[in-house]
Amino acid sequence: MIRSKTVCFTGHRPNKLGGYDESNPTMVRVKSDLERGIRNVIEQGYDTFISGMALGVDMVAAEIVLKLRATTSARIRLVAAVPFEGQEGKWPQASRVRWSDIIARCDDVQYVCDPGYAAWKMQRRNAWMVDNSGLVIAVWDGTKGGTGNCIEYAEKAAHSPIIIRINPDGREAA
Repeated sequence: MIRSKTVCFTGHRPNKLGGYDESNPTMVRVKSDLERGIRNVIEQGYDTFISGMALGVDMVAAEIVLKLRATTSARIRLVAAVPFEGQEGKWPQASRVRWSDIIARCDDVQYVCDPGYAAWKMQRRNAWMVDNSGLVIAVWDGTKGGTGNCIEYAEKAAHSPIIIRINPDGREAA
């Protein structure tokens, strides 16, 4: 079921965003651009946001939504689209704690596939997010990988969601 006022996020992992120290210039710019983009779509009436809960853009975007939910009058919801139970299991402790904190504050958590890691489950999660969204906010530098696959899926989706691209290097999207 497509929700026209629902937004999903896709984007790079920390290795393509300057590393795990989020005070690096790339991540500072991405966070600012994401927050501006999220605020803009809220003003347009979007009220539900889906995060795939991966390290990097997914968790940063979820935290921005939670911050805006707490600090503005916007009535917005956050949905976690988790590819499988145990997604965070092999991550560093600090990342697992961060993930758990976000999950605890979500309005809904959807486990898209059965438990246990398999690479294809990330793409299944991405398809679920796109299929349930009217808009995709993508932090993408144009390289191949999971984010590129998600955008390609969105471009070919029958319901043609709007795609807003944020280039992590700060240049205009192609």
